[in-house]
Amino acid sequence: MSATGLPLEFQRVVIGSRSYPKNIIYRSIDTYQKSLDKAATRLTDREWDLFEDSPTQWEIPIRDLNTACGKEVDKYNIHSHGKLMEWLGINTVSSSAVSTATVGAKKDPKCRFIYLYGMHSRSKLKLTRDMLVDILTFHQVMPAFLEFIYVFGQQSEPTDLQFNGFREQVVLTNPPTGLVLPQLGRSGRHFQMCYNLKGVALTSESKGDIMRNEWSIRPVMIHHQFDVANGNTLWIAVKGNLEIQQRFKALTEKEARAQDKSFGTTDECFRSSLSAQLMYCHWATEDWRWYIKWLEMAVDKEHIMAVFGPSEAGYAHKTYTPRDIQDLQIWEERTRQVIMALEGNADVMGALVAFYRRLAQDKNFPLKKTCSSDISTFSLQVENIIGEFGMHIKRAEFLVRTISDRRQLVIQHLQSQSAARAERLSRSMEQEQVFMLIITVVTLIFLPATFVSTFFSTDIVKYQGSDNPGGTFSAVAMERWLQVTIPLTVVTCGVAGLGRRWMLTKRENGDDQEQPPRLWNLLKTHCNSPITLLPFHNKSFQTKA
Repeated sequence: MSATGLPLEFQRVVIGSRSYPKNIIYRSIDTYQKSLDKAATRLTDREWDLFEDSPTQWEIPIRDLNTACGKEVDKYNIHSHGKLMEWLGINTVSSSAVSTATVGAKKDPKCRFIYLYGMHSRSKLKLTRDMLVDILTFHQVMPAFLEFIYVFGQQSEPTDLQFNGFREQVVLTNPPTGLVLPQLGRSGRHFQMCYNLKGVALTSESKGDIMRNEWSIRPVMIHHQFDVANGNTLWIAVKGNLEIQQRFKALTEKEARAQDKSFGTTDECFRSSLSAQLMYCHWATEDWRWYIKWLEMAVDKEHIMAVFGPSEAGYAHKTYTPRDIQDLQIWEERTRQVIMALEGNADVMGALVAFYRRLAQDKNFPLKKTCSSDISTFSLQVENIIGEFGMHIKRAEFLVRTISDRRQLVIQHLQSQSAARAERLSRSMEQEQVFMLIITVVTLIFLPATFVSTFFSTDIVKYQGSDNPGGTFSAVAMERWLQVTIPLTVVTCGVAGLGRRWMLTKRENGDDQEQPPRLWNLLKTHCNSPITLLPFHNKSFQTKA
């Protein structure tokens, strides 16, 4: 196709793509200048951890269906900024009137699928900021797109996993002149939407021990545009791996159903877009049942003894520690994450159904009559998925209540163990008191005799080796004995008194608090690590996508 000049307004926007989203043509009440300035600033702040700066890592899979050149499928993996501009059909050339002008070299295909991804959902996306803003500017993507992409990017742990949303923009009448681009096959009458969903996947399986299995909750972000006059469809999907791209490829390959990849008429394009929407919704339902079942099995395996384990004397039973309460709290938080994700999916899908139903009732929607039954069928199928989410949510809520009940049982076991230890200590102290009483009585009985024997063994009184049958008494020996005994007794009592006073002073100053052993400090640091949460597996709660 020969190059065709685009309207000047659109040329200026494309040339100034670095200012996205401040350069969008269609302005609504939620895209006032202050909001756009804030969105641009936030994009700049996230640039370093959101985009890949190594050219060897850049990759943007693009799949065009039913192109203007007559190709059924035209696909390519973009690895450079120049190749991206060439693929979009944008060239910058010199002009006598202005310094530069953009020239459209080809029309948009009937369906374009652009996939932005990283190694996983916590890694950088495999493109640059310039690549992203060129894609968003050329297709005039709504600024709300940026709010959804911030879930991704380089991060040690998922920081925004609870975010869910659905944004829409509908222009069915009086489109801005800058959006009316017949050279690209765009009528300007279109609708677009952004939303995100969450799925779950088993990332690592251990055949011998289910506690070593690793599960990960993974987000996906979907942007969709549809030209209601020409049927042109745009998909931009963002995810942590190539899974969604492979599924869209399977949906539109040669062996796929014809109704899922038909783009001959506007009606067929619309029906194919509904098929893709259903594919995303079905992806979000997979494996939640098995993840919840794994949570149930894990909780039972670790803490079922709190319910059925005997605690009477003579039976083997588990000794509980505060760590068991921490483990149960971790399991409860994981289960609540499941509930949050499922409720978010249900809300987003409900908003999706409501959007298409409002669209079918809009008098300005040209496919209102021909595609109303397709919208009804689509809505019914999505509502069935929402109902399935509701059953999963009830099951997860029941598990939360079960975990809470077992935590109370563990607390009761801990209290019982503490009471049993206190009782054993009390009995031991009673026995020690009896022993001390016996020792005291024996000491009192023998104390006079011991004193008399010791006293008469000195030289104060002598009976042996003396001419006097009555014995001899030495006043000098008595005096020396008193001179030594009395000071020594005073010194001993004084040292004991000073030691007691020092201990009391230390206790008042708080210096006598028991310091935990070094090993316990290491264990405590290990248990409080944000990565290692459970004692049975160091990587059980690392979520990787």
